[in-house]
Amino acid sequence: MNARTELASGPAGAAAMLPLGQPGRRVTVEDLLPALVADGLLGQADAETVERYARLSSAEPHALVAIARRKLKSPGTHRTLDLEVLCPWFARRVGLPFMRIDPLKVDLARVAEVMSSQYATRFRILPLEIKPAEVTIATAEPFVTDWVDELGGLLRRDIRRVIANPQDIARYIVEFFTLARTVRGAQKNGAASSQGNFEQLVELGRSGRNLDANDQHVVTIVDWLWQYAFEQRASDIHLEPRRETGSIRFRIDGVLHNVYQLPASVLAAMTSRIKLLGRMDVVEKRRPQDGRIKTRTGDGREIELRLSTLPTAFGEKLVMRVFDPEVLVRDFAQLGFYDDDLETWEEMTSRPNGIVLVTGPTGSGKTTTLYTTLKMLATEDVNVCTVEDPIEMVEPSFNQMQVQHGIELSFADGIRALMRQDPDIIMVGEIRDLETAEMAVQAALTGHLVLSTLHTNDAASAITRLLDLGVAPYLLNATLIGVMAQRLVRTLCESCKEEAGTLTDEQWETLIKPFRAARPARVYRPVGCLECRMTGYRGRNGLYELLVLDAELRALINDKPDLGAIRRRAMRGGLRPLRLAGAQRIAAGQTTWDEVVKAAPPISG
Repeated sequence: MNARTELASGPAGAAAMLPLGQPGRRVTVEDLLPALVADGLLGQADAETVERYARLSSAEPHALVAIARRKLKSPGTHRTLDLEVLCPWFARRVGLPFMRIDPLKVDLARVAEVMSSQYATRFRILPLEIKPAEVTIATAEPFVTDWVDELGGLLRRDIRRVIANPQDIARYIVEFFTLARTVRGAQKNGAASSQGNFEQLVELGRSGRNLDANDQHVVTIVDWLWQYAFEQRASDIHLEPRRETGSIRFRIDGVLHNVYQLPASVLAAMTSRIKLLGRMDVVEKRRPQDGRIKTRTGDGREIELRLSTLPTAFGEKLVMRVFDPEVLVRDFAQLGFYDDDLETWEEMTSRPNGIVLVTGPTGSGKTTTLYTTLKMLATEDVNVCTVEDPIEMVEPSFNQMQVQHGIELSFADGIRALMRQDPDIIMVGEIRDLETAEMAVQAALTGHLVLSTLHTNDAASAITRLLDLGVAPYLLNATLIGVMAQRLVRTLCESCKEEAGTLTDEQWETLIKPFRAARPARVYRPVGCLECRMTGYRGRNGLYELLVLDAELRALINDKPDLGAIRRRAMRGGLRPLRLAGAQRIAAGQTTWDEVVKAAPPISG
């Protein structure tokens, strides 16, 4: 486990001598208040107020929770005494490490092997890490130690105690053990013992008869999976079968995280249920399939999941891409556009006709950029039509059509049909071949604005890629307005990032060469907190490289174009390469050198 652990020495002097509790007894508010006052975290008057309210309260929350609820300010720092402040302080006072519980770093399947949920609830403890010789267990009651020797003897392992947020312990005791119990129930009762059994349950449901209770275990696990993914800000959910177990992974801010290991039979049953909800063929497992599901988050927001299955050696792999409709209402500032980038982009997309391209690898945010742009352009006096494969997000202000290869409806056929629909703006999901490129050119020549995507490393390469496909240079000259290349980099969490010195001259040169720019006096590094789920990053922002074709650039487009010459001319004309855009984000304290170098290709030409 790679959770963040903090251990600091206790305060010195008389304050350190104040006892916080009595052996065998839970900590009380009265135990903590004198130490908080002695350490300067709480004023005497506030302490008396907290003590008075604690006596009046009939509820019995943990002492730290009772103090945090008062939302008092520390006299010295004026920081609110919430659990983020109180828990590390408490850990230092009792001489134990403090650990923030990150569910993505906990092996949930093994938690229930250590103890029962009743045992965990009784002592308010939670296993976090199980090693061959040691078990790490979180507690918020360090003076209640009856369980330590008992559990150590049963497990025949050393017990390492850590302090954790009492609210987190209470929450995850319920979540972890409930999930483990549900998985065991699904396995034991045979709801997922074979794919056929689950399909029989499906048929029973279709016939109107009550489903067997075993099926409810699978329903519960699928519901938990979705809500957990939404809570963790996952963009993709992977269900991956292995020989004996199944793996669940989430992609968060572009990085995959292992979440849970399930018996292979349970994972197969989950896949079948999700396929059923997505109106896919449950029985067919030999060929890839696509589907969609609409569901809601815990707070009622509607979320759409795009499903894709793939037959593998050990069964069907299922990937669910999470589409949040709120993405469509994001403005360009939220996508990471600087003012000069936005001005150039709006100028490119405000032309009445021509082709505008967005380039970058899969997952670089091209579709989000195009949807945001189309949302801005789709006024009442404009007809916006799209042809996509598949339709990523349904938007009422567009007329969207999906490519259907089974009936020979390709991108080119779609553009051909849309041109008879009196469009003003056409969005083509991707230009993959000469036929699609030629139809996009024809649409631009006949007075339409065409937006599309292309897979190239940078903006200048889009020109040579279209020429390689077979588009005539004179047609490209006549229709191409400009190209934008983009990448996504993880954004540092504002709540926990900290200064990390500065970059070396060599590091800075890799970002800006052949340009010149002052090296930032300081840069920041990721740390990890509850806000960012201990990753140090929260969300992603775009890096953009915009190339606008002018007369000099058009003169370089011929049968044998010099890509290096095109790049050099574009940079002289104001193009800012992706790494230079990344350098600007590093200087602003928004991301790190590692992120930019990983995402953006080196400046060439």
